[in-house]
Amino acid sequence: MKLLRSERFPAFLLLGAAALGLIIANLPFGGEVISWSHIEIGVPGLELSISHWVADLLLAVFFFGVAVELQFELTRGQLNSVAKAIRPAIAAVGGVIVPIIIFLLIAGRGESASGWPIPTATDIAFALGVLAMFGKGLPKGVRIFLLALAIIDDIVGIVFIAVLFATDLDFGMMLAGVACVAVFAIVSRLDLPTAIRLPILIALAIAAWVFVFQSGVHATIAGVALGLVIRQDAGMSARHALEPWINAVILPIFAFFSALVAIPQVAIDELSPALWAIVVALPVGKLIGITLFGWLAQFVGRGERLPVGDILPAAALGGIGFTVSLLLSRLAYSDATVADEAVLGVLIGSLISLVLSAILVPLRARHHRRLAAHP
Repeated sequence: MKLLRSERFPAFLLLGAAALGLIIANLPFGGEVISWSHIEIGVPGLELSISHWVADLLLAVFFFGVAVELQFELTRGQLNSVAKAIRPAIAAVGGVIVPIIIFLLIAGRGESASGWPIPTATDIAFALGVLAMFGKGLPKGVRIFLLALAIIDDIVGIVFIAVLFATDLDFGMMLAGVACVAVFAIVSRLDLPTAIRLPILIALAIAAWVFVFQSGVHATIAGVALGLVIRQDAGMSARHALEPWINAVILPIFAFFSALVAIPQVAIDELSPALWAIVVALPVGKLIGITLFGWLAQFVGRGERLPVGDILPAAALGGIGFTVSLLLSRLAYSDATVADEAVLGVLIGSLISLVLSAILVPLRARHHRRLAAHP
């Protein structure tokens, strides 16, 4: 279990699962596997394809864990005051705005343009995993900056999912979902034996998910809401129990199904502009946006300032979009072909950022180790 709670190993699992999905999809029997992933199962009113069950239900558990961590950081952690949050928040703004601008410049107008939220995300698990692998010797402030930056990015991604991709809203179902979340919050605070409280919370969580799904809001938002309202100590305990499952099962399964894409057998100039826009916007947009705005943010507020040399590797890590970017790729495009090409764009763009990070992070870490050896 300790290995699955580490920051390094989950990053390997994610990368391996995505690579496996892409490889299988392009083998002779890949078409059959892709077709299998589209088989619908469930009960009347809740009949979804296997890949949609993964994206809508399993990923809701992941977002529950993210929201619990967000609740902690906002109340007791790195974002619990304006002074702590202002600098990574400014950097995060740059890491959202610049990739969007670059994306739209390359994608142009039309259907491709609807994918502009895709390159705004940062994958916390991947970014912190790479930092743990290559960042020995870096100041603690770099990790804190990256963690806060990635959490703010998650907030932005959650808002995009909730606001931009809600369809055919049913306010009755939405109110029922809100009611379940409210009761969930109350029950989590009652002094009940665990054997009684836990089944009730699980039942309320499932009901909230069903109602949110039926309301037209993306079902993962149910996980976010539940993670934000649960009593903090109960939430942290739940997150601790779920963490190995999220790292070893949920995220790798999601990465596998998301990467289950046949590489288009077409000329390069026939590929969707969305692919190229994502490939450039993720590594380049994040690097420029976070570095520039992160540098400007150092002139705001008080406390220890990060030099540009420390912000640069954090900005490179910010370009590893992966989990949320893959989800946004599926939500942004109704055309399955364009969505598949967007997924390829996320994989390529994240891989470029990964390679860039594997160069910049060790270089900066070596610099700090030299300074420590020769003060």
